Amino acid sequence: SNRLGNTHPKRRALFVILLLCVSGGSAETARYSVPEEAARGSLVGNIAKDLGLTAEELSTRQVRLVPEGEKQYFQLDQHTGDLFRLDREELCGRSLTCTLAFELLLENPLQFFRVEVAVEDVNDHSPVFPEERVTFQIPERGDPGSRFPVEAAQDLDVGSNSIQAYTIAPENEYFSVSFKNPRKKFIELVLEKPLDREEQPELLLSLIATDGGSPPRSGTAQIHIVVLDANDNAPTFTQDTYVGQVLENASAGSVVLRVVATDPDLGVNGDISYRFSQSVGENQLPFTIDTMSGAISVTKPLDFETTQKYDLSAQAIDGGGLSGMCNIVVEVMDVNDNAPEVVVSSFSSPLPENTEPGTLVALFAVRDRDSGVNGEIICALEDQLSFSLRPAYKNYYELVTVSTLDREETAQYLAVMTAADTGSPPLTTTQTFTVDISDVNDNAPVFNQTSYTMYVRENNIPGVLVGAVSAVDSDAGANAKVTYSLRPVHPTERDPCSCISVNSENGHVFVLRPLDYEQVRQLEVLVSATDAGSPPLSTNVTIRLLVVDENDNAPLVLHPAQDSSLPSSELVPALAEVGDLVTKVVAVDADSGQNSWLSFHLLRATDPGLFAVGSQNGEVRLRRPVTERDAVKQKLEVLVRDNGRPPLSATAALSVLLLNSLSQEHLRQQELAVQDEDSSLTIYLIISLVFVSLLFLTSVAAFVACKVCKRKELKGGDMPYGTGNLQSSVADGAAAGTLPHAYCYEINLTTGSGNSEFKFLKPILPSLARTMYFTGFRHLVFSRAKQKHAEPHFAVVHVLGSDSKL
Repeated sequence: SNRLGNTHPKRRALFVILLLCVSGGSAETARYSVPEEAARGSLVGNIAKDLGLTAEELSTRQVRLVPEGEKQYFQLDQHTGDLFRLDREELCGRSLTCTLAFELLLENPLQFFRVEVAVEDVNDHSPVFPEERVTFQIPERGDPGSRFPVEAAQDLDVGSNSIQAYTIAPENEYFSVSFKNPRKKFIELVLEKPLDREEQPELLLSLIATDGGSPPRSGTAQIHIVVLDANDNAPTFTQDTYVGQVLENASAGSVVLRVVATDPDLGVNGDISYRFSQSVGENQLPFTIDTMSGAISVTKPLDFETTQKYDLSAQAIDGGGLSGMCNIVVEVMDVNDNAPEVVVSSFSSPLPENTEPGTLVALFAVRDRDSGVNGEIICALEDQLSFSLRPAYKNYYELVTVSTLDREETAQYLAVMTAADTGSPPLTTTQTFTVDISDVNDNAPVFNQTSYTMYVRENNIPGVLVGAVSAVDSDAGANAKVTYSLRPVHPTERDPCSCISVNSENGHVFVLRPLDYEQVRQLEVLVSATDAGSPPLSTNVTIRLLVVDENDNAPLVLHPAQDSSLPSSELVPALAEVGDLVTKVVAVDADSGQNSWLSFHLLRATDPGLFAVGSQNGEVRLRRPVTERDAVKQKLEVLVRDNGRPPLSATAALSVLLLNSLSQEHLRQQELAVQDEDSSLTIYLIISLVFVSLLFLTSVAAFVACKVCKRKELKGGDMPYGTGNLQSSVADGAAAGTLPHAYCYEINLTTGSGNSEFKFLKPILPSLARTMYFTGFRHLVFSRAKQKHAEPHFAVVHVLGSDSKL
């Protein structure tokens, strides 16, 4: 230690530093010695320098002073490392030796230093008597050597600075001062010679107490001596010092001990009364003394943690004014009336959910103001699997993690620590550490469906909303903010579909341009949900967009062809029966579903009652038999309508020729019909048609004559063909018996026959039915569909006729 500032006592300081460098949990100890007269806040020393610490370490390692008691008597400047103090008397009171200890705590890593500061007393207080004036009534004829106790003066200083001597002024021959034991609470005035009341009835003296300081200080009390008669025996206690013990939870009125004094005098001079000395006011004491019995009892609650021992003085006074004094020591016994205290030094919350096991969560100290077994503490965690306690240093504990944490499973942990002392019954204190878990981006977004199917009507408006995707992220904050984007369906694709977009914030899916069901029936896109974490996590989902058909295509008539400059005509023989098929309207619709369901209706006709149209199949059939009154040329218009909402339709124009005979009149009518349809025919075509007609009539006549001759030859013989064969080859008209002979003709419809009106007749070998090939009838029953690369269609017509009619 070094003493500084010897020239001025208020600036001298003694520093003793003992550094024990021990690794691990060992603590270094620093000792200081300082004068007590320094003002509050005076410098004790630079503890950082003495312990080899830098000012930066004090700040970054969160240095703290931890007192051993309840009160902090020093303060530390964390920037400079200077240690400052308070006044000594406030710290140590009347203790002869005053050493205050505390701990210096640093974190990261955890390190402890013990600091002890010895406070040296200086003579800064004068002695003070409890009573400024003391009166004694002393009988005359008192024996020399009689002693009269006076309460000693009090000096807050200790050691050599305390009271060292008492003197009486002025000097006199009657009294002297006896001061032998400084521990006694009183001094004695010694009578040196008997008093004579008639000579001097009273004396006024000054009792001076002087301490040993430099310079010395003194205090004075006035002694008033009243000379009386005949009471020359003072009360005497049976013991100089009485010791009693009392539990700190003793109730008011409990008797601690009893003091006893005796007086050999008789009468009033022998009556004794008891009282506490006035060195400590009776109102401040938790005890009272019975003036008659000397019993000392409890008046106020006691607290062992505040005061463990009371030093009292009792005075016995007889009726003649003589008194005796004794010392009383009352020891307060500890009772387990204080629960353990928990002082948290550091606490970390929130913790990231990826915190490694063994991470320090909290550092705290436990203490109990009781003593002995009542002050021993046991700490434990209640039902906790994620945290544990481990001792750190002395009464310090650490709360650490023991397992991995998952915020999505538990966002907040309650670590309940119970500190219990070992008293009987034990007292406990509960400390709850609420540990919040902060989020880490460890969860990718999850869609609420594994895939999405959405629908859009064709011919949609651009930017139409067709649905939404939704994904949630179980993380929190920015880690849970989900944005949506399109991704190519196949890795080889560079860009996603350009006709679909998704709102990055809410997942709404839009179709950017109109779609045509007849071109695109469905689309597939890939939507990615990405969170805002670092690094971001994402999840993909497939959206299947189905285009819903709209009725936006009218029916298309394939047969009969409507775009030809020369419309075709269907031929109906006069012998056709009700229900016979005349032709069939063939149409298609590019839409689908019910939008493509077609129905056929007869819109208008030359004779509406002659024909009927099948509403489902478009077949045109005879509704009644053909009569001679019917116009040879019939025009029909068939409406083809789909089943959409609203429906779309198309019309098919048909031309039908009713054939009554193969006469010249019929040919001329047919020639006129052809001229009506195509004004571009030349005279040569007309001549050709007439020639062919004449040739046809000649052939028919020759054929009839041949048949007549043949019949004559067979009149007497068997017929080569039976009636049963006729039924399989002829139409219903033959069965009715309207013709005596049956003829069979085959009409060949070839590609391009619509542009040719030339007719060729070729007789077949004589048989039951003869077949004739006609080229030029464009359509009879079913017309070739107007399609590319279509093959020719053939239809066989059985015609039953006579010699004059076909």
